Amino acid sequence: MARPIGPTIPRWQLGEQLSALRERARMSQSQIADRLGCSVSKIQKIEAGEVGVVRAELEAMLASYDLTDDQLRTELLALQGLGKQRGWWSKFGAVPTPFATFLGIESAATKIRAYEPMVIHGLLQTEGYARAIAGTVALLPDEDQRERQVRIRMERQEKVLGDDPPEVWAILDEAVLRREIGGPSVMAAQLRHLLALPPWITVQVVPFGNGGYPGTRGAMTIFEFDERLHSPVVYVECQAGNLYLEKEDDLRRCNLAYNHMTASALSKQESARLVEVVARQYEDPARSER
Repeated sequence: MARPIGPTIPRWQLGEQLSALRERARMSQSQIADRLGCSVSKIQKIEAGEVGVVRAELEAMLASYDLTDDQLRTELLALQGLGKQRGWWSKFGAVPTPFATFLGIESAATKIRAYEPMVIHGLLQTEGYARAIAGTVALLPDEDQRERQVRIRMERQEKVLGDDPPEVWAILDEAVLRREIGGPSVMAAQLRHLLALPPWITVQVVPFGNGGYPGTRGAMTIFEFDERLHSPVVYVECQAGNLYLEKEDDLRRCNLAYNHMTASALSKQESARLVEVVARQYEDPARSER
């Protein structure tokens, strides 16, 4: 059974098409907002794929753009319907729009290439590690909030890695293994989890001894999709917010950086041996073996 793609990608596709149609009709966002009797910011959000659009509004937009292509109209109406569906995360109540966008993108990806310099990637975290992250890194003081985040993360893993999973390739800096989050037992269980991952998930570690490499600039995730859905997207997260890169030059730069990270990392087998050594150290802190 194929994974549901959620509303994010259809909204992006529809928004891109509507923006192109508006520009072809030589109309401004302000002009179409006046036609619909709404704010310019709403048109901006629709075209950016941040919000869905009701059918009546879509019909009014297409009429304003003098769309005569019946096949394209049918496709856009289908995207509108898909964009109104509820994502799997909706059962947890309202989530911030940027996070919902991320979950939708991740859920639709056929290939995920991630680099993490500080913590275990969210798709690979154990429940204990995720709970420790919620209490320390995410700075969620309320226990209910922490448990909600953990439940979402565990559900996220089930939805993304369950039926028809994407190919996942994760590169971790050695600091991720050494940074003790949640205590030795939590870390030992987390590293044992990495060693037990299915073969279609590749984990590589960049050891301290390999010096500088492009990953020192920060975490990133490259999402690839079925070519009928969307072109690749690079996700970058920082304290300033979330950034999605789609331009050809940005994709080329990020892919080149990721290829260099792969070359800087230990092989999958060598990485597993390092993870095993560090796991044993957490299980017996007296061990000094490397």
